[in-house]
Amino acid sequence: MKLLRYGEVGSERPGLLDADGTIRDLSAHVTDIGGKTLDPASLAALAKLDPKSLPAVSGSPRLGACVAGTGKFICIGLNYSDHAAETGATVPPEPIIFMKASSAIVGPDDDVLIPRGSEKTDWEVELAVIIGKTAKYVSEADALDYVAG
Repeated sequence: MKLLRYGEVGSERPGLLDADGTIRDLSAHVTDIGGKTLDPASLAALAKLDPKSLPAVSGSPRLGACVAGTGKFICIGLNYSDHAAETGATVPPEPIIFMKASSAIVGPDDDVLIPRGSEKTDWEVELAVIIGKTAKYVSEADALDYVAG
């Protein structure tokens, strides 16, 4: 099941991409893709839907950011030795952890807004993890129990 958000910026609607590549509207079942929609019970309920029973979305709407209501955007930097080497940096003993503004999350074809005065801009995404349920002080052994499936 491929969930997505489509529509104009700030007015995205929940949808899914069916096996034929058609976007189907999920608005009758969820208000948006994020938070509660991504918990295991909601995902299980959505998985039971027949995509062909959902209204097809006409045209080629803009695809929005993958999730709504992002609370934190935590990044891991220089976690691959090859990436550190290509930037000329020394591989750190542990990955660098930093945060970005959630406004940096955009749709796949949206413009990347570059701050005025920026002299060097770099962007990439290799892996994104969505926390599937509230998690605080989780042990390494239990960490995968909190990732949305």
